[in-house]
Amino acid sequence: MSAWVFRGARVCGGPPTDLAFADGRVVAEAPVGAQVYDADGLIALPGLVDLHTHLREPGREDAETVETGTRAAALGGFTAVHAMANTDPVADTAGVVEQVWRLGQVAGHCDVHPVGAVTVGLGGQQLAELGAMADSAARVRVFSDDGHCVDDAVLMRRALEYVRAFDGVIAQHAQEPRLTEDAQMNEGVISAQLGLVGWPAAAEEAVIARDCLLAGHVGSRLHICHVSTVGSVDILRWAKARGIRVTAEVTPHHLLLTDELATSYDPVFKVNPPLRTAADVTALRDALADGTIDAVATDHAPHALEDKETEWAAAAFGMVGLETALSVVVAAMVDTGRLDWAGVADRMSLRPARIGRLSGQGRPLEPGAPAHVVLVDPAARRVVDPAAMASRSRNTPYAGRQLPAAVVATFLSGRPTVLDGKLT
Repeated sequence: MSAWVFRGARVCGGPPTDLAFADGRVVAEAPVGAQVYDADGLIALPGLVDLHTHLREPGREDAETVETGTRAAALGGFTAVHAMANTDPVADTAGVVEQVWRLGQVAGHCDVHPVGAVTVGLGGQQLAELGAMADSAARVRVFSDDGHCVDDAVLMRRALEYVRAFDGVIAQHAQEPRLTEDAQMNEGVISAQLGLVGWPAAAEEAVIARDCLLAGHVGSRLHICHVSTVGSVDILRWAKARGIRVTAEVTPHHLLLTDELATSYDPVFKVNPPLRTAADVTALRDALADGTIDAVATDHAPHALEDKETEWAAAAFGMVGLETALSVVVAAMVDTGRLDWAGVADRMSLRPARIGRLSGQGRPLEPGAPAHVVLVDPAARRVVDPAAMASRSRNTPYAGRQLPAAVVATFLSGRPTVLDGKLT
């Protein structure tokens, strides 16, 4: 493998230094003949890790593929993504998760770690082949019916008990189905004004409270997907104070956008869970800053044009986010003084890797660590252009919006996947 040295890089926002790596690992000194990259003014972070990515393959290659989705991931600074199970066929067997894992290896833009379904076909009736997926070549450790809540308490308990044997984690999509029938947006003043069926915060909070109690009873690991409300934050604080093994993620869009955007009736702002109020956004930012919420996860949800560009009620839920995630976090957390760059590395790389049990990712950039690195220009400002995105879909809520910071380079195991802002 080739050797590189970044001259003058600021590792996690620290003082300028030279960061060198060879044979896929960080080294103390640059070897003779190493390729030199001028990193003056740039921030070096461990490669970002996403716990929540929809790559759509197999089954919805019209919206995204492993190839196009991992290209988007590399451009966003990610060196590892967790591919969610709601594909067609569903990733509920060893065969399907191995297919997704191998597609990621062939693409080569970042590591792809499949998430296995908790229940067969995401149907919520019987447990999927959790042990077989864990023992497969994909070595699955995260299981989720994302897009569907495991609302049966007995089934959820059994899943938590099952994965405890191999230190797995159940990632819950917290949405009480009866409380959200036909729901279109956050339940509140705006939904009443627009005449859209509201999505109450309690529908999320009730499931989180129940599952925290179950995880505490069983002694297993629970992860809460895309937390979005003040009440959810309060429950997580309570659970962590009691020593319950629960972690949580927040999406970039829930850190920046509010339900007022629904007044445009533009379905690009229709997402699950829905955009909430400004008070919720503030609570989520504070919780990410103090560690109550452990990680940022994109919930990158690409959709084909015909599924998104339609009237609000018929439009699919979801937004793309891999290529803008870091910039949005900078806008919401760094520019507001809530996190420094070391904090960004912790919430977007180190903690997600620990939650997903990825021993080769999310490591501090110290000698011996795998050379998964992203270089960021903190002074850059860019206007989001959907047409320039690598993702196959264009449903970004930031079109035409100026965002801070830009990924300049991404290295996977010492190999450049992005250089000078372009895919290699």
